[in-house]
Amino acid sequence: MIFGQAPGAGYVRHAINLMSDHHTLTLPFAENDLARHLFGEHNCHLQRLANILDLRVNARGSTVFVEGERYAAELAQNLLNQLYALLKEGYPIHANDIDYAARMLSRDHRIQLKDIFLDTVYVTTKKGAVTPKSPAQKEYIEAIRHHDIVFGIGPAGTGKTYLAMAMAVAAFSKGQVSRIILTRPAVEAGETLGFLPGDLAEKVDPYLRPLYDALHDMMRFEKVSALMEKGVIEVAPIAFMRGRTLNDSFIILDEAQNTTSEQMKMFLTRIGFNSKAVITGDITQIDLPPERMSGLIETKNILQGIEGIRFVFFSKQDVVRHKLVQEIIRAYEELDERKRGNQAASRPA
Repeated sequence: MIFGQAPGAGYVRHAINLMSDHHTLTLPFAENDLARHLFGEHNCHLQRLANILDLRVNARGSTVFVEGERYAAELAQNLLNQLYALLKEGYPIHANDIDYAARMLSRDHRIQLKDIFLDTVYVTTKKGAVTPKSPAQKEYIEAIRHHDIVFGIGPAGTGKTYLAMAMAVAAFSKGQVSRIILTRPAVEAGETLGFLPGDLAEKVDPYLRPLYDALHDMMRFEKVSALMEKGVIEVAPIAFMRGRTLNDSFIILDEAQNTTSEQMKMFLTRIGFNSKAVITGDITQIDLPPERMSGLIETKNILQGIEGIRFVFFSKQDVVRHKLVQEIIRAYEELDERKRGNQAASRPA
């Protein structure tokens, strides 16, 4: 017998109508091997689902018995049936997929998980297939496929940079571009970099390290090193983009909320023929001085609606890191709202 509620399960439970009637469902699954994968080792996937939806779940053989509030029970039925269909298609179900599926279906029961989970972006050397894990991630991938310039804006942990990196490596592997260029602003460069040891490249390396990490997830270290030596893959601070024209390239500008207006304009006007640019950032984590306008916020205000440019916005529901990250983002959003309320109340009438 499996019953409980996990910490952080509130992202689904808020959608459950606690006044709905009690409900019991019997869910038979025909193929024993697939059912075993669906249930997880020692029924750990069913345990996870029971905790998330606050249900009682019991498995006998390849049949699942679900008991609880009607909405939650029907959500579990939809989720298990769709994941079982994914297993039939050869998709390997992992524990986190239970979380992602529950989150998506609780927001819209009509979502077809196969349309999202079976969209393979790239197969890495370490972690297997990279696939979207939410409707926003799916929208983001489609936008990159069909637009020359894409902005991915949203909180940390939503996969903006990682998916862009996967798309860049996939495009390079297919011969669609001849170079990958990865860049970031080095915030406070004039104040702090001078105190760091080494030459300029070594000074900015800590700012670029997250891009290296994502790149090494996609390709073997030796291959990345060889391509960087040839200049096929370039990782550099945004200041190094000035005066260049970037043709036949897949370019990723990460942490774009920390670009100035001038830097963003300079970067966007570097893009040449047969190139694609993805710009990512979180406008709630700007490290620029208060008097400087974020280039990302400015572009959001002036470039929407231009053909060939697409903006995709992520929310805390799209976070694919540890489930507590979502709760942390929610807590800080509430703090910001309280601060704004206090500031408004303190203004003279």
